[in-house]
Amino acid sequence: MDALEAARRWAETYRRAWLAGDAEAVGDLYTEGAVHRSQPFRDPHQGREGILAYTGDAFAEESADREVWFAEPVAGGGRAAVEYWATFEENGEPVTLAGCVFLRFAEDGRAVETRDYWNMEPGRRPPNEGWGR
Repeated sequence: MDALEAARRWAETYRRAWLAGDAEAVGDLYTEGAVHRSQPFRDPHQGREGILAYTGDAFAEESADREVWFAEPVAGGGRAAVEYWATFEENGEPVTLAGCVFLRFAEDGRAVETRDYWNMEPGRRPPNEGWGR
């Protein structure tokens, strides 16, 4: 599977899983030995089970009334970058999360490595005009 196809599949599956709060569906996007960094200076989440635990904890902190967007991926050479934007309540307060995930894929299209860079701010804000292009 080429990187663009894999990234589109990854982003759409992750979007649906995030909206549903379905960490198991996110876990299925990763190989058994995958590594995920949720921020550059945090310890990595190791393996599918570690990624599943991290994602499950994150989804549990969020309200069910999420809105989630993923931009068209930029891809090549087995790698991709995808911007994302989400609004939800965390610990009872509305927040907006905007970031980018960098992905490296196995031959079967599952992620072997992902790295997130994101920012969060109070309040619900829709994506900026022109976002995701």
